[in-house]
Amino acid sequence: QLQASGGGLVQAGGSLRLSCAASGRTFSDYVMGWFRQAPGKEREFVAAINWGGGVTVYADSVKGRFAISRDNAKNTVFLQMNSLKPEDTAVYYCAADSYTAIVRQRGYNYWGQGTLVTVSS
Repeated sequence: QLQASGGGLVQAGGSLRLSCAASGRTFSDYVMGWFRQAPGKEREFVAAINWGGGVTVYADSVKGRFAISRDNAKNTVFLQMNSLKPEDTAVYYCAADSYTAIVRQRGYNYWGQGTLVTVSS
């Protein structure tokens, strides 16, 4: 089970840190990712990280502003979001990929409940 938290309302230019806590199984061997879905839009990839934390991939829209990290001892993944923009407003989901060690943007098979991030202008 994956549970995302840390969302909220923030002004443009502000920061938020999302957390994704895993329970019920150990996700330390899995690729972990963050996705988001804005109102009226399809879910999109945001960032992903390999099991050891040494490989990260970001969507172009968040590159340089967001940072994904993980603490395998705590079975938790983080998404540090800086310089937030109104277009970052969305429900953010964490996910795990148990199928491959390759960091990719689709194919995740474990999903958590989302956390809402609202960025005001």
